[in-house]
Amino acid sequence: MENIKITKLFDLSHTLADNYLKNFTYPWEALKGISNFIIELGKSLNADEYDNPCENVWIHKTAKVFPSAYIGAPCIIGAGTEVRHCAFIRGSALIGKNCVVGNSVELKNVIIFDNVQTPHYNYVGDSILGYKSHMGAGSITSNVKSDKTNVVIKLGNEQIETGIKKIGAMLGDNVEVGCNSVLNPGTIIGRFSNIYPTSCVRGVVPESSIWKTGGIIVKKN
Repeated sequence: MENIKITKLFDLSHTLADNYLKNFTYPWEALKGISNFIIELGKSLNADEYDNPCENVWIHKTAKVFPSAYIGAPCIIGAGTEVRHCAFIRGSALIGKNCVVGNSVELKNVIIFDNVQTPHYNYVGDSILGYKSHMGAGSITSNVKSDKTNVVIKLGNEQIETGIKKIGAMLGDNVEVGCNSVLNPGTIIGRFSNIYPTSCVRGVVPESSIWKTGGIIVKKN
C-alpha cells in the first residue's frame, strides 16, 4: 500500500492541486472533490495572469487554445499549455502548465500535472496524470467496469475496495504509456515506468518498471 500513496507517485510541487492532494492518502480519494476544488481555486487566481471567458473557466494568458476546442466548466488551463484542434474538455479539469491536450482528446474529471502530454486521440477520465507523464497516440483510460460495480485496486494478491464506481488511471511522474494501450479501471503506474504499445493494463505497475506484451513486468536496469 505504501507505494501507491500520493506521496510516492507524485512530486506535488508540479501542480496547483498540491494543497488539495495533501488532504488524501491515496489518489483515487481525491476524485470526488475535483470539481468544487477547481471552482474555489479559480476564484483565487490572478486576473492579470488568467482570462475568465465564461463562468468557472480560467485560461492562462500564455496558453494557446484552438478555436475548435471545447472547454467545459469548471476548468483551469495553465501557462504555456496548448489545447489543440477539436479537443473536448468536458469539465472538472485542472490542467497544469506547459501541457499538450491534442487533437480530438477528451478530458473529464482529471488533475493533469505540469508538462503532461495527451497529444493524439486520448480519453482521460477520472484520472490523475503526474509530472511529465505521456499518453501515446490512441491510449485511453477506461474508468467504468463492464459490470458497473465499484472499482477494486489490484495490488498483487490484494484487492483494495475503493467504494467508487468511476476510477480511471493514476500515472506517476515520468510515466510513458505506449500507443493504443488501454489502462483498465483502477490502474496505477509508478514513477518512471513504461507501458508497451497496444497493452491492456490492470492493477499496479511498480515504480521504474516496464509492462511488456502479455502483462509481463520487469524492473528497469
